[in-house]
Amino acid sequence: MKTSRPFFKIPASFFLLIFIFIISNSIIGQQYGSLRGFITDSTSGEPLAFSNVLIKELNRGSSSDNKGIVLITSLQPAYYTILVSYVGYQSKEISAEVKTGKLTHIDIKLSPNSIEIQTVEKVGESVAESNATDLGVERISVKDLEKLPQGVETDIFRSLQYIPGVKSAGDISARFYVRGSPSNQNLILLNDIPVYHPFHALGMFSAVDPEMINNIEFYKGGYTAEYSGALASIMKLNTKSGNMNNISGTAQASLLTGKALLEGPVFNGSFVLTGRKSYNTDVLKKFTNNKNVPINFYDVSLNLSFPEIFPNGNVKIFGFLSSDIIYNNNMQQADFKWGNKLLGIKWFQLSDSPLFFEINTYFSRFEGEVISNLSSISPSKNSLTDITMDMNFKYVYDSKNELDVGLKIQEVTSELIIENASGSSKDISGPKGTNIDAYGKYKFLSNKNIGIDLGVRLNLTRLATGDAGKYFIEPRFSTTFRIFSELALKGSWGIYSQELVTLSDEDELINIFEPWFIIPSYLPAAQAIHYGLAIDYKLSEKFSFELGGFYKSLISFPALNDYKFYDTDHDLVEAKGRSYGLEYSLIYSPFPFRMNLGYSLSWAEKTANGKTYNPRYDSRHSLNISVEYNIGYGWYSSLSWNYYSGLPFTQIIGYRDEWDIKDIYDTDNIYDNLFPYTITGERNANRLPDYHRMDISISKNIDLEFLKLYLSISIVNVYNRKNIFYFEKDTGERVNMLPFFPSASLKAEL
Repeated sequence: MKTSRPFFKIPASFFLLIFIFIISNSIIGQQYGSLRGFITDSTSGEPLAFSNVLIKELNRGSSSDNKGIVLITSLQPAYYTILVSYVGYQSKEISAEVKTGKLTHIDIKLSPNSIEIQTVEKVGESVAESNATDLGVERISVKDLEKLPQGVETDIFRSLQYIPGVKSAGDISARFYVRGSPSNQNLILLNDIPVYHPFHALGMFSAVDPEMINNIEFYKGGYTAEYSGALASIMKLNTKSGNMNNISGTAQASLLTGKALLEGPVFNGSFVLTGRKSYNTDVLKKFTNNKNVPINFYDVSLNLSFPEIFPNGNVKIFGFLSSDIIYNNNMQQADFKWGNKLLGIKWFQLSDSPLFFEINTYFSRFEGEVISNLSSISPSKNSLTDITMDMNFKYVYDSKNELDVGLKIQEVTSELIIENASGSSKDISGPKGTNIDAYGKYKFLSNKNIGIDLGVRLNLTRLATGDAGKYFIEPRFSTTFRIFSELALKGSWGIYSQELVTLSDEDELINIFEPWFIIPSYLPAAQAIHYGLAIDYKLSEKFSFELGGFYKSLISFPALNDYKFYDTDHDLVEAKGRSYGLEYSLIYSPFPFRMNLGYSLSWAEKTANGKTYNPRYDSRHSLNISVEYNIGYGWYSSLSWNYYSGLPFTQIIGYRDEWDIKDIYDTDNIYDNLFPYTITGERNANRLPDYHRMDISISKNIDLEFLKLYLSISIVNVYNRKNIFYFEKDTGERVNMLPFFPSASLKAEL
């Protein structure tokens, strides 16, 4: 039996040196004070994530985190003028006194701009950001997503294709691949709760409605020690807290769904309630080669926020439901259903010192079922239940250095029942498992030109066995070295593991849903090593670019056993892989114009069942260009162009007849039971033609006396490029992706 093993051992002297350094930092700089701010929307009380804060006397500042909180340490006692700015809001100046050895807390409320401004007020480069260890991190505002061309409606996952290193699964799917890894190595966190199947409608759209989201943090590799459970990427979706001042709401309709949002104050706190429902699936024929798919889906979310239960604290209760049903109303065809259930309680607390802590307890469940009826599709049933509690603590020293520690206790139960041809059922899922892991990290930020994030995550048990002692260590390291004010060199390295995966067949182009399970004990946990290096150059406030490279070694991950002949053979085998490449991104943003360009050159390969080949998501070249223009008077326009080189595919080289004899005594009609069998060449040895597509959109904001309207019109594939999706195995017929496709949506806000 294979078990997880530590990659290497870290000497005890290493931890001793770190401990001594941390203690010394608690003594240094006691003559300084600290400033903490909480930045919100004045009309709703909603936190303004990633806003800019500048101390004018020092030309020094920082940015708020995803909760709208900013902390600036190591300040000499004095009165300071604080300038706070956020795109779309009026900048604000306030005065604050910083005292020796004290933490000064200020609440800052920004007012939305009633008119469009033609300039953006400059906020000085902050010391904290100049050495921020943020390689591979993308922070996205949902408002930015609404400006992009929409395929039916705004979708969070589809927007990721504009990020270098992220590959879309195609027009028909919202799945994405990050730096040469399969899609099941991405982890989606909704308010820090994993959503195990975050897709609607055959995977065409995200199950997470953008209306409920405040901001997005996307980590495409090299993430630090506080994150676990994924080999490729982590996406954090942080929901809105709700309007603390007034009851308000929005209603929206597209060609596919209708949705609504209601928010307002409740019990000295606030709430946000959202709901979305499909009502017209005719538009999906554009995605399915003009075939009718009777898809029916919905999602509902509720977020309750109580900031006054504890002083300087916040308790949030969050619930989420999603459901998909494909009911064909035909006994000759299979039916499908799947859904998610999430419930979480989070307590975030600020103290009178620069200490933050958060306790998060959640329940996440995924259920999926294939109902075969009289079809040839085998029935199956899958469920996964995750009950977890994690605790995270952060302390910021006067020297600006930070100490983070955390503990996570997770219990997972999975079930995967598959029925074979004889009608007998078999549970191939792993047993119930408990995992305990802890992390610690230290951020060296006291030097304005050098930032270092050094951490380690220790997995104490394996979910597949639940036995202690089968631990493995995951060290993580990231750094930034600012050569001069405009130029920085960034690097990252880390070891990662994953024990919850999906049973995915690479030959399936459209997956109804992928069953989740615990990697069985006869295989090691999935493990990977990330390497990253980049140069970040900011020529001006309007022009910046980043050039970087990555190498990812997939040491172990499960794959389907292509040579299973007997029931005693394992369903899975151990696979390996690697990917590497270069990435380039450029941003040019002179108001009212903005351009983003992203390019990647990459290679990916996979070794499984004794063969090495390029996986289906291996694209050599990928180029994405988006241009946005603020026309004025509420009008906004955008254009995007996407290109990637041909993807690997397995070529059909011929057919042969095979007998499918259902009645051995029916010898008179034996030749009526001949059926064509597809003969294929070497796996993924050929490549499809290149893909490219242009989309455009235009939107208009209309402010009425009591109502705001947002109208958006988009055209996908403007020049009607016939991009190939796949060839039918039975007939060899070519199936294309989306043709020329106009769509529109209307949103009303009270």
